[in-house]
Amino acid sequence: MAKKAPFKESTFPSEPTLIADTQVRGKPLAELGWAQGDPAGMKETRDYLAANNGITGLERLQPTDIDDAVRIFYRDGFVVVENVLDEEQLRRLNEASERVIRDILAKDKNRRGNRGSHRYSFGSASVTGQLLHEPAWAMLADLPTLTPIITELFGSKDYILRGAGGDFCLPGADTYQPLHSDMNDRIEFAGQTFGSFHDPRGRLNYRDLPCPYVCCNFLACDFTAINGPTRQIPGTQHSQQKIPKLSEEPEWMKLSAICPAPAGSVLIRDTRAWHGGTPNLSDQVRAMPNAEFHAPWYREPMNISMPREIYETLSEHGQYIARYVVAHPGQQLKTGIRDDLGTTPPVFRKRD
Repeated sequence: MAKKAPFKESTFPSEPTLIADTQVRGKPLAELGWAQGDPAGMKETRDYLAANNGITGLERLQPTDIDDAVRIFYRDGFVVVENVLDEEQLRRLNEASERVIRDILAKDKNRRGNRGSHRYSFGSASVTGQLLHEPAWAMLADLPTLTPIITELFGSKDYILRGAGGDFCLPGADTYQPLHSDMNDRIEFAGQTFGSFHDPRGRLNYRDLPCPYVCCNFLACDFTAINGPTRQIPGTQHSQQKIPKLSEEPEWMKLSAICPAPAGSVLIRDTRAWHGGTPNLSDQVRAMPNAEFHAPWYREPMNISMPREIYETLSEHGQYIARYVVAHPGQQLKTGIRDDLGTTPPVFRKRD
């Protein structure tokens, strides 16, 4: 049996002030990580992950394997499908991702992140909360390799585009992100409504429902054992158990990562399933743009985030599913990167 790795936990009790990085434009992307820490000092953990990380027997499908994709998705709460992006689409997505990553890092010299050290949510950093004003992200809304799978998952073409964003982690993201879920029952916080489902009888919660919300994470690079692949805990989409803290996680959960998996693949996941980030101890940025969809019967507050001119370039189906997020005729959207990068949710800051 492999010896236990010296896992680190992410600890963010407070939000330090962001400091601008004036050098971000002149360096190769891979050199923009490791703002703190020493890569040489992580050799033991890097070697351990290289030897042990990844879901044993991870099934990777092709876009034509629609029935198997549906079966595995409803069994595990996620499924991996290769070859969803062709070479040109992958090139476009990587070019756009690098440009946005540099825009974000220009505001954060110390790589504080907005999802933990060296970890960033694209959407949270955006003024609109999404990146549908970027053509490369809007492209993800209606891919011929993916749309038939999403249609079959929901049993209808009448699903809804919620938005598009995703995340990236830099070399030097040397901690584990806590396991979490991307959904909850409806709550009111700071004058805003989050979520949608609420049973006034108190008998059901959102985990009792059929899948209401799918996130499609696109792999902009190969997922390896050491470059921060997402970890997914199979079968947790309906679990009513409390999500364990990092100190409570068994070893196998920390190693339950989506790797190896090639660039151009998509990780389709039920957002209720437990998942979290893993250390990026490699020499490359791991970017994972996404597109998110609601079931035909599910609604929650959505931002207007797609400019009309981009909407007009979509297919008929793409326009139909984007009808709730497109700007009104004549409406101009303010876009760009937030000065505070959207801040870091407490779950990714506080001590375990």
